[in-house]
Amino acid sequence: MKIKLIYIILVALFVSPGNLFGQVISPEVSEFLKLEQNQYFANRDSAYADPVYGLKKLIYGNRRFAEDKSINPRQTDQDLKNTEAGQAPFAIIIGCADSRVPNEIIFDQGVGDLFITRTAGQVMAEASYGTIEYAVEVLKTRLIVVLGHQSCGAVDAAMKLPANPPGHVVTLINSIKPASLRAKAQNLPAKEALDVAIRENVIEQVKMLRGLEPVLSRKFDGEDILIVGAVYDLQTGYVNFIEETITSLPAFSQKLASK
Repeated sequence: MKIKLIYIILVALFVSPGNLFGQVISPEVSEFLKLEQNQYFANRDSAYADPVYGLKKLIYGNRRFAEDKSINPRQTDQDLKNTEAGQAPFAIIIGCADSRVPNEIIFDQGVGDLFITRTAGQVMAEASYGTIEYAVEVLKTRLIVVLGHQSCGAVDAAMKLPANPPGHVVTLINSIKPASLRAKAQNLPAKEALDVAIRENVIEQVKMLRGLEPVLSRKFDGEDILIVGAVYDLQTGYVNFIEETITSLPAFSQKLASK
């Protein structure tokens, strides 16, 4: 009974008004990111300089989108011309190619804000690694988000393991298979198992990028970049960041130790 009461209190504190399935963020993570309730805006320049602040900017932008308060920033003809000479995106999004997950829209960002690579199931290979490393080394982007989504067809295929997948689809299935096997081992109903597999797939990809030599592992260990994971909810419009990918950041551990 006490646990249920605590959960109700947390939901009341952190779920956005008018949406019972909104952003639920633990007090510890909220404090680490310095999130403010009923806040929707964060400075763009600060987001480029500080990846923790950039994470907050993405959360606020998604909050605007999910609550039908999008402002569609930096999307004019002049904004296009302003970036003609170069770019400085504050976040790298590694997302699924699914047409229902348009990254700039769900985070309410504009031209030059996000550096995006997308494949089915956000499965990565050599070209993806080079793309990410380019953004980190050349563009100096310090925040990397692996973004999965609810009802992901690629993950569902890995769960069902079709006998003869067409063409190169088998490469996607094989990459996601470890996450799907962990989900299946929990013996859950099909939909719940798929949700677990989607989350596990993101966590697996975050861990892989954190250990990717030589660029990302070095920069992550040196706290030059953040690499975190999230899952987009198609029903609510909210992006829910996977908290264990935030609480496992060196900066989070240091903050706890300093208390």
